Amino acid sequence: MDKLSDRVKRLGYSQTFVMSNKAREMKANGIDVISLTLGEPDFDVPDNIKQAAFDAINENYSHYSPVPGFLELREAITYKLKRDNNLEYKPTQICVSNGAKQAILNVLAAIINDGDEVLLPAPYWVSYDEMVKMMGGNSVMLPTSYVTDFKITAEQLEEAITDKTKAILFSSPCNPSGGYYTYDELKSLAKVIAKYPQVTIISDEIYEFINYETKTTSIAQFPEVYEQTAVINGMSKAFAMTGWRIGYSACPEWLAKACEKVQGQMTSGANTVAQRASITALKTDPSEYRYMIDAFKERRNLMYELIQEIPGFKVLLPKAAFYFFPDISYYIGKTLNGTTINNSDDFAMFLLENAQVGCVGGFSFGSPECIRFSYAASEQELREAMRRIKELLEKFN
Repeated sequence: MDKLSDRVKRLGYSQTFVMSNKAREMKANGIDVISLTLGEPDFDVPDNIKQAAFDAINENYSHYSPVPGFLELREAITYKLKRDNNLEYKPTQICVSNGAKQAILNVLAAIINDGDEVLLPAPYWVSYDEMVKMMGGNSVMLPTSYVTDFKITAEQLEEAITDKTKAILFSSPCNPSGGYYTYDELKSLAKVIAKYPQVTIISDEIYEFINYETKTTSIAQFPEVYEQTAVINGMSKAFAMTGWRIGYSACPEWLAKACEKVQGQMTSGANTVAQRASITALKTDPSEYRYMIDAFKERRNLMYELIQEIPGFKVLLPKAAFYFFPDISYYIGKTLNGTTINNSDDFAMFLLENAQVGCVGGFSFGSPECIRFSYAASEQELREAMRRIKELLEKFN
């Protein structure tokens, strides 16, 4: 008798964690592995945020919070959205969750019926497709490539929308490509989506502050799609608070109430101490945390210089986030050291086993010809990782 549900059997494991766990196992066995797998800032949480958490403990914030979060935090989020994004929201439109991942799941649970279609511009974050499956929906991939800067066009979007389309889910800045949609590009997408009021935009903006060129635009700022848009953000990336598990959604009232309803039956309110600390983080001028972004930019520039020397890699300079997403299609179909490379997942495993460098194959990102490196690592690790890969691949060229 099979005790597992069909829903669980449909789900795959996160390839990010598969590769990071494999790297950990090799390290535990004494192998010198450099892991560039996880999208996690390697900085410690800023001191003023930590102090706010200590204060919250001493002030006995140890009881349940309201399901959508403390009012003071939701007010701080609306303040941040106005200050940084020129977006007008009320606290009643905010739902604070246990990380941005839960915020996305709340929205999907609120709008997706069995068989509904969700458009996923590829490459996309590995969990998006699995989240859609979990809620009974069907993902429709919109392919992009190195040549198109990994971005869809308005024409491509319009062609993909059908009567079954219920949502479009994307990140800008993008994990894994490190690109972002410009104001004009988002405006062209918004004009298309506005014609289809049944379509909800789920805009994952978790990498908003890690943009090396300009201020990130939110698609919610276009009035024609404001009532169709769920903005997703959180504390993990800009504030190095990955383990604190605070994310949030900003939605039209009807959707915000539905998200609260879903969350109320799943987890209730998020961690109270982390919520109080997040108030301080969001109210602090973003320039106070700029040192982390400046460090990421220096690492990006270094890695770009090094990765271009690796034979067979085609790579764009990432403009945001902290990932490189090189096209390695040159190696697909080849046999290297007895290993046949059928796709980039095979190639990622080949690099881990032969160069002792961990990365993530692009198959789970919807781009089987690419691999993802996180450069949220030390300069020394980045130099050594690229040296090892270059030395290994030069043997086959």
